[in-house]
Amino acid sequence: MKKWFACLLLAVAAHASAASSCTQFTPNAQWPVLSNQKMAPKTRMLCYSDFAVLHSGITHGPLWSAEHLTRDHIEAAKDMLRTNKFFEDARLPEGEGATLADYKRSGFDRGHMSPAGNRWNPEGMAQSFSLANVVPQNRENNQRLWARIETSVRKISMSYDDTYIVTGPIFNGQQLQTIGPTRVFVPTQLFKAVYVPSRKVAFAVVVDNVSTNRYDIRTIHELEATSGIRFPGIPEDLKDQRPGGLKGV
Repeated sequence: MKKWFACLLLAVAAHASAASSCTQFTPNAQWPVLSNQKMAPKTRMLCYSDFAVLHSGITHGPLWSAEHLTRDHIEAAKDMLRTNKFFEDARLPEGEGATLADYKRSGFDRGHMSPAGNRWNPEGMAQSFSLANVVPQNRENNQRLWARIETSVRKISMSYDDTYIVTGPIFNGQQLQTIGPTRVFVPTQLFKAVYVPSRKVAFAVVVDNVSTNRYDIRTIHELEATSGIRFPGIPEDLKDQRPGGLKGV
């Protein structure tokens, strides 16, 4: 176990210096931008082997997690063994990141933003279990509706080969729930922004962080208004699209 963790830390460290160059995970090499400046303090870009995260030392979790999927990636991901070994990212200053103890007996799942099911190599699979890539998620939501949404997005990636996805939490309200000694913020909602360049299609999926069978399809402009995040890599003329659903691309 110690040897595995040491290797993982070395792999993570190898990508620490690449944060400025891992723009391959976002369309037109443009990161999402925080329009809500209250979210800006203590943010850190974390670059992993096949996804990138903007982490918040205020919420103690990701504000967004970005990935670029191709048909080949999803095919390779089908053969990957899930590790299930969550860990605290050593690159975060003490007190900014969530801890394993925060989630213990919290009643919430550690909900991946960039999913383990999308990882196409052992390094990316291991790194996806960083607590910097997860948020407190309602257990039934994570294991049922959200899992189906992730599967649907993978199907889109298989159909159109080149797909960009940004996933993250939304925090609405003055009194937000927290968990653990670190006081990790519990999202009120979760979102996925999906952009398929070859189809000139972009849309968002938004789900309340409760046990539910309902998801909402929103335009990217609507997501920008509610999430406090702008998506400059997605063309403006696509940001008012609202497909019929996850099968409507």
